[in-house]
Amino acid sequence: MTGPITPPPAALRAEAQQRLEALATPAGALGRLGDLAVWLASTLGAVPPPPLTDVRLTVLAGDHGVAAHGVSAYPAAITPAMVRTIVAGRAGVSALGAAHDVSVRVLALGVDDDLDGVPPPVTARSVRRGSGAIHLEDALTADETRRAVDVGREAALCEIDGGAQLLLTGDLGIGNTTPAAALVAAALGLPAGDVVGRGTGVDDAGLARKTEVVALALARVGDRTADPLDTLTALGSADLAATVGFLLEAAESGVPVLLDGLVSVACALTAERLAPGARHWWAAGHRSTEPAQGLALAALGLEPLLDLGLRLGEGSGAVAAVPLLRGAVALLRDTALLSELG
Repeated sequence: MTGPITPPPAALRAEAQQRLEALATPAGALGRLGDLAVWLASTLGAVPPPPLTDVRLTVLAGDHGVAAHGVSAYPAAITPAMVRTIVAGRAGVSALGAAHDVSVRVLALGVDDDLDGVPPPVTARSVRRGSGAIHLEDALTADETRRAVDVGREAALCEIDGGAQLLLTGDLGIGNTTPAAALVAAALGLPAGDVVGRGTGVDDAGLARKTEVVALALARVGDRTADPLDTLTALGSADLAATVGFLLEAAESGVPVLLDGLVSVACALTAERLAPGARHWWAAGHRSTEPAQGLALAALGLEPLLDLGLRLGEGSGAVAAVPLLRGAVALLRDTALLSELG
């Protein structure tokens, strides 16, 4: 389906590192902001990097069959309600996007609702209504998986063709941390107990049910987890498969992505399995409260920029980190060089 991804040019990274070291600042004084500036210069293709004036978030929404099996603190009806809330510009991520000049759009890929009254572009590429309960059946058919990945690719291309310099991924769907945790467990060969967290805030009984669902799903799928695409079919969902496609297209097109929470990072880990090297085009916006996200970030070699205890989803943690990226760009662009001090 895809192959190895070429990383950002080493020559650009070296040039950016040289500029960083030549700034009129003490050696290493910019810490991770300096590292971030070097990464941005190499992925944006210029030293110094251009100002980040066009940053775009795509929230990929879908429902999950496991939501009917006690793995979430909220009912599945919340998913279509939140799609409408994002469309209305009133969601948490909408407020953050407005505050930080990040455009926000939502695409319904597998929402189990007619979404009457929602603008057609939101629902035009829906793959199916909901996804299978992964401990009982495959989430998707193989054809649906391919279609969802293609829709995600098209969504990324749409933003890139529109001039996006930096892409962000967001998720929306009750129960989605359960398949996301299963994807991480499958990719890293870990048991359910190591990856399952409280998601939307389930109690101890809910956490036990969620862990059991992931364990049953992994046992049902067996060695099919050796194939990342088959893993998506068995353990993912339409919105997760689309997120994988989104991340693949961005990396192949040479456009950087700021990842969000568990769902985003689980999909990134799957995309890296499909296209080794894609991870070099991604940065991690924040550390969520889910253990699977930390394990996946470590496997990808990514250190999150923020650690605020966020578990909202929607891309909110990534949007909250955007000012750090803009600051890193400004430092590498506008700080005087030592040679200019006279």
